[in-house]
Amino acid sequence: MKAQLRNQVAAFFLLLPAAAVLVALPAAAVAQQAAPEVQSLQVASDGGLDAGSRLQFTVEGTPRAQASVRIQGIQRNIPLREVSRGVYAGDYTIKRQDRIDESSPIRATLRARNRSVSANYSFPAGIAGQQVAVAPFGGLKIERFSVAPVDRIEPGAELRFALNGTAGGVAEFDIPGVINNVPMREVRPGVYEGAYTIRRLDNLTPSRPIVATLRAGDRSVTTNLTQPLTADAKPPVIRNLSPRDGEAVLDRKATSVSATFDDAGGVGVDPKSVRILLSGRDVTASSQITPQFFTYRADLPLGRYTVDVTARDMAGNAVRETWRFDIVSPVGAAPTTVPLQVTSHANNAVVEGSPVQVRGRTAPGALVDVKVSAIAALAGLFGVNQEVLSQRVQADGNGNFSFGFAPQLPLPGTRYEVTMVAHLGDRTAESKLVLFQRQN
Repeated sequence: MKAQLRNQVAAFFLLLPAAAVLVALPAAAVAQQAAPEVQSLQVASDGGLDAGSRLQFTVEGTPRAQASVRIQGIQRNIPLREVSRGVYAGDYTIKRQDRIDESSPIRATLRARNRSVSANYSFPAGIAGQQVAVAPFGGLKIERFSVAPVDRIEPGAELRFALNGTAGGVAEFDIPGVINNVPMREVRPGVYEGAYTIRRLDNLTPSRPIVATLRAGDRSVTTNLTQPLTADAKPPVIRNLSPRDGEAVLDRKATSVSATFDDAGGVGVDPKSVRILLSGRDVTASSQITPQFFTYRADLPLGRYTVDVTARDMAGNAVRETWRFDIVSPVGAAPTTVPLQVTSHANNAVVEGSPVQVRGRTAPGALVDVKVSAIAALAGLFGVNQEVLSQRVQADGNGNFSFGFAPQLPLPGTRYEVTMVAHLGDRTAESKLVLFQRQN
């Protein structure tokens, strides 16, 4: 009977502390740091207290502490992790050898600054046999999974999530690669809430999926968050135009037309919204398009070309950029510039790691001034522009030159903007290369 009941029972309890056991302090102690505080304990079960049931714990108290739960009859502490400021969560699956019942005391402990505090709790009467109505097979569902948008994705920002679905279940959400199994509390029948505070080293990009799960017995349903995390009111910017506006490009095979999308602090560009017109001809389908850049390559005949690019970010903010360039013949052209070409990387190429080695070709003996900037694209680092390299190199007798750079933090998604200016006598040439650090 218990085995059948376990798959049909889902209980959610807010337990009130029976007593608090604080660390004893000497009577004469003065100016001591305050002891940590345990404020509340919540426990959720998907099958009462039978073997195989999963218990989920949420403790609220002093932030930045070490938290654990101990239940009499279980032979180890159950560690909890801080999922948001002052909120600790963990879970435990009841084993056959465990000896717990409704009378088993629960002790929650917080340790911080070499001090600790414990609070004793007790299961309410009826937890082992209490039944909560669960939707029939096929009725378990998530109707809506949402987030309260924040101004910026940065360390310390709290993401507050809400889930609407079948009542009496156990809900949680995952941010893959950042944190998993963050519990959500059922604040009203069918309404679950949970939160997560972004940490400094979290790789939380706007495009990273966030997944909610709702369980009842042995069944579960999941859904992805489709709403942007930020209240994005600023449109993206199109940068690093290539060829540059007004540039005269010598006739050669496979001319590359490209640019980068910069939505720093926003939710990112939607690749499906990008439209590229080259002198009125739609070349979108023939272009490589990502949330970070687009590139179109083709053999273009001599003449003047107009590039018209439109795009929207995930919040619907629109941007448009138009520029012109010319494809000209080298025959009869006055040598007013020195040749300058990158031979190791295509524009908007993805680099695997660090250091990055760049090779190029210019006039024999020419001097090349190189500057490399890194623009971070991770949570909390939007808009950070770090100069990675400033160097002058000289081409050899065949016009070949090279240089390398090694950013201090080669973070996934970082954009590297490489500017090169070649000098030979009174002739100069400028070229720009954009590279991206591979995303994990």
